[in-house]
Amino acid sequence: MSYREWPDWPQPGERALDNLADVLTSGRWTISCAYRGRRSYEQRFADAFAGYCGTRYCVPAATGTASLAIALEACGVGAHDEVLVPGLSWVASASAVLGVNAVPVLVDIDPATYCLDPAAAEAAITPRTRAITVVHAYSAVADLDALTALAEKHDLPLVEDCAHSHGARYRDRSVGSFGRAGAFSMQGSKLLTCGEGGAVITDDAEVASLAQHLRSDGRVVNPEPVAVGEMELVESGRIMGSNNCLSEFHAAVLLDQLDLLDGQRARRAENAAHLDERLTALGCLPQGTAPGTSARAHYRYAARLPAEVLTARTAAGIAAHLTAELGFPVVQTHRPLNDNPLLRPRTRRRFATDADYLSRVDPARFDLPVCQDVHESVVSFSHEILLAPEEAVEEIATAFERVLTSVRTATGSG
Repeated sequence: MSYREWPDWPQPGERALDNLADVLTSGRWTISCAYRGRRSYEQRFADAFAGYCGTRYCVPAATGTASLAIALEACGVGAHDEVLVPGLSWVASASAVLGVNAVPVLVDIDPATYCLDPAAAEAAITPRTRAITVVHAYSAVADLDALTALAEKHDLPLVEDCAHSHGARYRDRSVGSFGRAGAFSMQGSKLLTCGEGGAVITDDAEVASLAQHLRSDGRVVNPEPVAVGEMELVESGRIMGSNNCLSEFHAAVLLDQLDLLDGQRARRAENAAHLDERLTALGCLPQGTAPGTSARAHYRYAARLPAEVLTARTAAGIAAHLTAELGFPVVQTHRPLNDNPLLRPRTRRRFATDADYLSRVDPARFDLPVCQDVHESVVSFSHEILLAPEEAVEEIATAFERVLTSVRTATGSG
């Protein structure tokens, strides 16, 4: 059994406390407060993150779920439209669609990458389809060549859900920059975090303008200079929005965290490559990624267990055994969204508009065999573990070897 002290998360950088103290005494704690004579931390982060991702625009928001809903609505999705959603993801991938009164159409995944299967997505398109969402899941980047071609073929916006993939790149471009819009989460477990936060990135000026309106009650940042004490947000009223602004405290932390992102990503990738080699030799199959991937961001390390081991023990049982061995949580993937207790639209009266809509948003109507197979055969753990020293990563491989050997010996398959 391991008694190692594994890395914690989040990890503040050198600028965090100074940035937070600066906000505290600045007289402005959010973009929706009066201008104080200097650029807001929110605008500074927006510029920095757009530059990091190589896009023209970044619109910060209060949460990742809000960012995804804003991105969808800014791309024209509305009531009763259908949106394709990968069936193996955190519930927000579907609940954000419900949040704009649209219909999540759950689609099966690629068995190697756990990301949206382009062929299954094309088969799910109907005349009611208004957008395709793709999640770059765990440590993989989805097949953006196939998915962008599919979106163009059917004249549909592609919205990238990048909650797991800060720093990931495909054909030397940042994820999130391929679709009409990319949505990021900066929730506490994420690779770039401020506790709760999000952002929409895009090269489309219209999408960026709509996103600004939608996240700040129909207001946008005034492009003209304003005097100290005046409001920097202009009440254009072009489209009604909601208050999903990112606070100055959160933006200040994100600027600190952005400095650390690339170094942490490289460290995780190095340790993941070592673990891939060791677990493959044990008969496991580490999560794959699309061929065009040029940099992976390991939000979670995931691997499929050997088939003969799964005939004797469940993935849940193996995960529990590994947790006991290592001293940090090893778990299965998210439960498929067609059988996930967190996705139950009937429990919310707001969705009871009519019987037809309730029937269309019922997740149980979808069949997701690959999602189910991945859930029943894959175990994973969180990214901060990959920031441990190399000898600690070897300890993870050794624990897998002990657990798998124990099962194989007990069943006579070793």
